[in-house]
Amino acid sequence: MTAIQKKNNKGQFAGNILLQISRFIFGAVFVFSGFVKAIDPLGSTYKIEDYLRTFGGFFESMADYAFPLAIALSTIELLIGLNLIFKIQLNLTAILGLLFMIVMTPLTLYIAIKNPVTDCGCFGDALVISNWATFFKNIVLIGLIILILVYQSKFRPFLSLKVQQIGTVTFIAAGILLSIYSYRHLPMIDFLPYKTGVNIPKAMEIPENAPSDVYKTNFIYEKDGVQKEFTLENYPKNDSNWAFVDQKTELISKGYKAPIHDFSIMNAQFDDITQQVLNFPGLTYLFIMYDLNETSINGAKEAEKTYQKYLKAGIKCYALTGSSDADVQKFKEKTNVTFTFWKTDPTVLKTMIRANPGLILLKKGTIQGKWNWRDFK
Repeated sequence: MTAIQKKNNKGQFAGNILLQISRFIFGAVFVFSGFVKAIDPLGSTYKIEDYLRTFGGFFESMADYAFPLAIALSTIELLIGLNLIFKIQLNLTAILGLLFMIVMTPLTLYIAIKNPVTDCGCFGDALVISNWATFFKNIVLIGLIILILVYQSKFRPFLSLKVQQIGTVTFIAAGILLSIYSYRHLPMIDFLPYKTGVNIPKAMEIPENAPSDVYKTNFIYEKDGVQKEFTLENYPKNDSNWAFVDQKTELISKGYKAPIHDFSIMNAQFDDITQQVLNFPGLTYLFIMYDLNETSINGAKEAEKTYQKYLKAGIKCYALTGSSDADVQKFKEKTNVTFTFWKTDPTVLKTMIRANPGLILLKKGTIQGKWNWRDFK
């Protein structure tokens, strides 16, 4: 073998390794993205609803279909990722992956520029990255999938066609079943700030000397029909010749944000009982119903049974909702529940537990357990 042939063989070997790595990286990213969405279908639903309502118009009317869209999205990602890793129907999978990226990449560019939502949600709550990081990640992925598609003939399947077909059906079924199971119970892995074992008061603490948000403020003043921008240092504070027109505040850098930063419990008169609940040394059950218009009627009945059981045992219970007083009254009339509702921000409640209703057990502010209403004991 000549030196040129040896050099060519080495080049081909290195090229094949690069292709295999590209296939595995693309597949692994999609499996991870699909899995964290599949085990938290309600979290994905909330994010899709945010997008659709932000875009408005026709898209906002699609918000009612956010849940099936969330399941479809996670299942497609899992299918593409697993098919690539196991070299199943590579040509079709690579085309599907390219089409997926052709849709997502311009979308993430728009989101990065306009910033309609601060978190793209591409990796659920497992890994939060900025909108620009999401876009650049997609640029890399679209390059990888084009490489895989161009050189897909270089990949040799190790499974028979029949096994590949069975694998495809299995991956689709697994993705859907995983989402349904997680919806009916709770995410198999909890990536939320309010996971079991977390002490809420400690998670709300801000360390000493922690950096704060830094803002830049500009003032617009007008004089003789001409507008000019000023800063806090040089604006014409005592010059009556200048008339104030507007003020612009821009976030320059984000400061430290506690993992839990907006948790509170109030009564109908807006008296804050947060510390009273968190500092209670015994057991405390929190029944979470973020929106009573969306709360399961069967779930409410199970919550009432569980509440009565704990009430007889002398255990403290609080029902938390973000709904209005009028909705609370309608809900009570419809379900005949007897517990008192306390006020908490609905977004916080959706972050606490992916169930409506759900149940959280506290002991001196530490989360001891979480349950979907179907698993109330």
